[in-house]
Amino acid sequence: MEPGADSPVATEEPIRCAECETTLSEGQPRQETDGGTFCQPCFDRLTGEVQQAIAAQGEGINYPMALVGGLAGAALGVAVWWGFTVLTNIAFGLVAIVIGFATGKGVMILSGHKRHVNLQVLAIAISIAGFAYASYLVNRSFILEALAADGQAVALPLIPPPDLFYNVISAGFRAMDLVFLAIVIYEAWKIPAPIRVPTQ
Repeated sequence: MEPGADSPVATEEPIRCAECETTLSEGQPRQETDGGTFCQPCFDRLTGEVQQAIAAQGEGINYPMALVGGLAGAALGVAVWWGFTVLTNIAFGLVAIVIGFATGKGVMILSGHKRHVNLQVLAIAISIAGFAYASYLVNRSFILEALAADGQAVALPLIPPPDLFYNVISAGFRAMDLVFLAIVIYEAWKIPAPIRVPTQ
C-alpha cells in the first residue's frame, strides 16, 4: 500500500431475518434465538404455529389403539426380561427397564404419535402390571428350577390365581426391585409426555 493511501473501512454484514431474509435496520424490532435472528412478525407467526402444534398433540387421541400399543410394548418387555433370565439364569432387574420404554413407545406410536398426560397415566399403569407379571415369571423360573433339583414336581401356571401370583412375587422381592420399578415408571412416563414451550 502506498503511503497516504486511504485504509480500507470494514463494513458489517447486514442482519437479515432467518425466515423471510428481510434486512433488519437498526432499531427494528427483532428476536434473537438459538436458531438465528427473526423480525418480529416472523417470530410471532412461527411462535403461533409452534403453539398450535403443541396444542394439537393431545387432540384426537385413539385410546383403544394406545391401549393395544401399550400392552404390546409391555409384552415385548416382559419377554425380553424373562428370556434373558432363562438364557443366562441371572435375574438382572435392570433389563426390566425395557418394559417401561417399550410400553411408553407403544402407547405413543399407536395413539398416532400423540402426547398427553392421560397417555402417561395409561403407560404407567400398563408398565406396572407388566413389571409385576415379569417378576412372577422370573421368580417362577427359579422356583421351578429349585423344586426340580429337590425332585419335586410342582406346576406353576403361566396365568396364576391372585394369591399364588402374590406369593411368587413376594418370594423373590428385594429392595432393589423398587428402584427398578421406579425406573420403569419413569421411562413409561416421560416418553408420551407433552412437549412444552420453554419459558424464557
